[in-house]
Amino acid sequence: MSKTALITGASGGIGLELARIHASIGDDLVLVARNGNRLAEIKSELESKFSISVRFLVRDLSVSYAAKKVFDEVSHHDIAIDYLINNAGFGDFGLFAESDWDKQERMINLNITSLAHLTRLFLPGMIKRGGGKILNVSSLAAFTPGPTMSVYFATKAFVMSFSQALNNELNNKGITVTALCPGSTESKFHEVVLGDPKLVRERKMMSAEEVAEIGYRAMMKGKPVVIPGFKNAFLAFASRFVPREMLVTSARKIQENKNYLKT
Repeated sequence: MSKTALITGASGGIGLELARIHASIGDDLVLVARNGNRLAEIKSELESKFSISVRFLVRDLSVSYAAKKVFDEVSHHDIAIDYLINNAGFGDFGLFAESDWDKQERMINLNITSLAHLTRLFLPGMIKRGGGKILNVSSLAAFTPGPTMSVYFATKAFVMSFSQALNNELNNKGITVTALCPGSTESKFHEVVLGDPKLVRERKMMSAEEVAEIGYRAMMKGKPVVIPGFKNAFLAFASRFVPREMLVTSARKIQENKNYLKT
């Protein structure tokens, strides 16, 4: 009997690659994103290539109660979710005092509130059925405060902390929760954050396909936290031994050295 994965932010990047992985092993899909045309293309691609069913929901999860609407529609069609993948998220760059509060609030709604709400809504069904897996996409940013991206870094710290705590709460329920903490990844994330992809001057980034594969394997093994890439894992580990003030100062310099600021 096939299983079903619900994936948010599934129209591109890590979310799309996770959808392709699940489709390749025969899992049915419920894909959530804002771009309906793109979701329709993905549905056509995956259903024609694999013998699976793909349902898509056009929803902006940064809007209040959007998570409940997703849950209600899935429940209406009597779909049991075996894998919940909370991938949707976005960031913003700049000094907090000069930021657009509406954008910051939408970021918190998407990166934290909808993620937690979807988890709360679908978790009882998993517990009742005695099994399920949740993958929450956090970030390497979760391991340090992030001046010039303060709210984004803080939201990702929430995701990692929430996932680890929940995984512990569920350790006798047959359910695991994994926090995927990638570093810079090839996707449209930087373009969305900065508004101009030419401002991004990363030397090398992991592909979304690589990150998705690592995240999928970790979820299936029930690992609480996974950090793709040796360098990223080392940086996360080393951050435990650096004084907090030095860590914040270093993070500020790294952010500005990425040439993100427009001059």
